[in-house]
Amino acid sequence: LMALLVILPLIEIGLLVTLGAWLGLWTTLMVVLASALLGASVIRRQGFVTMLEVRRALEMRRDPGQAVADGALTVLAGALLILPGFFTTAIGLLLLIPGARRGVARWAGRQIRRRGVVVQGDMRGFRAADSTDNETIDGDFFEVQPVKRPTHHPSGWTRH
Repeated sequence: LMALLVILPLIEIGLLVTLGAWLGLWTTLMVVLASALLGASVIRRQGFVTMLEVRRALEMRRDPGQAVADGALTVLAGALLILPGFFTTAIGLLLLIPGARRGVARWAGRQIRRRGVVVQGDMRGFRAADSTDNETIDGDFFEVQPVKRPTHHPSGWTRH
């Protein structure tokens, strides 16, 4: 992740300088502005569309995972389009293609299944753990009802 945070801006700067010299200042600025407006439009529209698709999948008793993954990747595409630069714009435009999103979702699903990553949480936070961990902790629990404390302090002048 750290390498990506260093390399991505270098790629973007190099492309902006190279393509900006070829296209000219105003054309480059218009491409960057149009990309940002398209990205904002995609993000604004996608939340509503994803909500409808998830609702439709649940009503038909189907797994909404594909609709959620498709929506998340479309929102990622919009965010990449908003970022100024040609590289992120190209990736964002690719992610707007439904076949590309399906391919990325399948690849991510295979990676998750292959690694068998699960998320475990406790009071200190969350961590990813290998699902091949054979350590099982058995325990019992019971709910503790909170003690109802008075919201006022009687002064003696009024009844409680």
